[in-house]
Amino acid sequence: MPESWFNVLDEGSETRFGTQEAAVDDAASRPLPLVTDRNEFYWTAGATGELRFQSCLECEGLLHPPAPVCRYCRSDRLKVRAVSGFATLIGFTVNHHARLPGLQPPFVIAQVAIEEDPRVRLTTNVAEDVAEELTLGMRMQVYFEQIEDVWLPLFHPIPTAQTAPLPVDETAPQDVWKLVRPMLTPDKFEDRVAITGIGMSRIGRRLMVDPLSLTIEACERAVQDAGLTMDDIDGLASYPGGAEIGGFSEGGVTALESALRLRPTWFNGGSETFGPGGSVIAAMLAINAGLVRHVLCFRTVWQSSHDEMVKRGRIRPPAGRVGPPMEYVLPFGATTAAHTLAQSAQRHFHRYGTTRETLGWIALNQRANAALNPTAIYRDPLTMEDYLNARIITTPFGLYDCDVPCDGATAVIVSALDAGRHLAKPPIRVEAVGTQITERVEWDQSTLTHEPQVLGPAAHMWSRSSLRPSDVDVAELYDGYTFNCLSWIEALGFCGIGEAKDFLDGGKNIARDGQLPLNTHGGQLSHGRTHGMGLIHEAISQLRGEAGPRQVKGAEVAVVSSGGLTPSGAILFTVDR
Repeated sequence: MPESWFNVLDEGSETRFGTQEAAVDDAASRPLPLVTDRNEFYWTAGATGELRFQSCLECEGLLHPPAPVCRYCRSDRLKVRAVSGFATLIGFTVNHHARLPGLQPPFVIAQVAIEEDPRVRLTTNVAEDVAEELTLGMRMQVYFEQIEDVWLPLFHPIPTAQTAPLPVDETAPQDVWKLVRPMLTPDKFEDRVAITGIGMSRIGRRLMVDPLSLTIEACERAVQDAGLTMDDIDGLASYPGGAEIGGFSEGGVTALESALRLRPTWFNGGSETFGPGGSVIAAMLAINAGLVRHVLCFRTVWQSSHDEMVKRGRIRPPAGRVGPPMEYVLPFGATTAAHTLAQSAQRHFHRYGTTRETLGWIALNQRANAALNPTAIYRDPLTMEDYLNARIITTPFGLYDCDVPCDGATAVIVSALDAGRHLAKPPIRVEAVGTQITERVEWDQSTLTHEPQVLGPAAHMWSRSSLRPSDVDVAELYDGYTFNCLSWIEALGFCGIGEAKDFLDGGKNIARDGQLPLNTHGGQLSHGRTHGMGLIHEAISQLRGEAGPRQVKGAEVAVVSSGGLTPSGAILFTVDR
């Protein structure tokens, strides 16, 4: 579901996040799941007061969401069985701003682990009037709310029950490297490619221009930066492709090819890739396959204009029942990544002693860097007091934990290394990529300690390089929310698992002159949500020595992470030695 469901106010009177408030009918029912043959047993079980799951007859594991085979032993001998209805509270967030029909803030979104098999977690609601009583580890009991043909499983606490320890992941975060598959050959495809051009369009809030014009602007600048012509481009790659998702695409390869008529030998577009920067990794593979020499990769967002058009009634959000992948979370008001990540952050606080101030140092660092970047959307000074006193979005996240929707496009040219060495600027080498999925991909079934989908790609990237975290001069890490960034810091080994509180304290380690200069252009928290590609643009600028007043002296190695929650990726760049 697009971020445009989020309604959050900014530092002034304008909305910092998009709003669909005008479209919300307070009297209407909350969004309901699409009931199918596969899930009907689950959504109708409440008619008899039962909570039901698929169960494997071979290993006796419970399965959620339903699947044709057991995800633990791959047996297809499955049945449906009722469980006790008791669960452990493993996360909760009080939402203060997201609005949905039938769910007006504040309301509590929670995650519970089923007692019979804690690997199964449900996103649910708990009555707001008991929010102050909730404690992680509380025993919970199911009850049901019927709306039309759906019985929603909701939970209430059992106050007299003892608090239980939180469940743990099957693989501890520090052991995820053991799941990484070894390199198949010492001959790396990364060694034969380079970044040869970068371009960025104008960036702003509610520019109200055709998003394809921003794409073309960024692409023209990237081609010019590389010293190429449009006729030299023989490949195109984009994320998330042509599907329109709430201001997250200009139309993909189809739209750009229709406008420019490049006649690419190879093209690629889609969202099931290695995060928003996945198009760049896909381009590297196409070059290694011998299909192309110069691939133009692009990413365009126009969410702030899209949301303004929704507010004016010029765009109507999709209606109807909710299908995959949001059918088990959206009916409970979990409309965005914020609601999942807020509970991941809460568990990190609980396990490791992390605090809101820990996250605050990330927000303050990004704002300090943005002050030196004339293209950043928010450049005014930000203090810890400002951060802590900002309006709460969904606990523990406040306003400055959240990135800034904007309009803009970024383009990157990936070239064959031998061709790149004869172009306008020195090529930037690719040392390693990290792409492996090691965790469950469903948001509420995945890693408990960190943002899901960061541990695997991080470990995979380091397995493909002799360089180590201490060799990195600049880190451009995905910061859709502050906790994304913290998770990548720990996953990539810049501090130990659970040690971010000490590493980030005071902000010195992540400052431009610190141990790990972080998100030097202001990140998505202050520069604007360019959705991962802006981080690559900044990394290349730093390694070229073109970052102006925010330049990190002597930067030769940069790491970029892209995405999280959804399958994501990491890339290690170096200067051409």
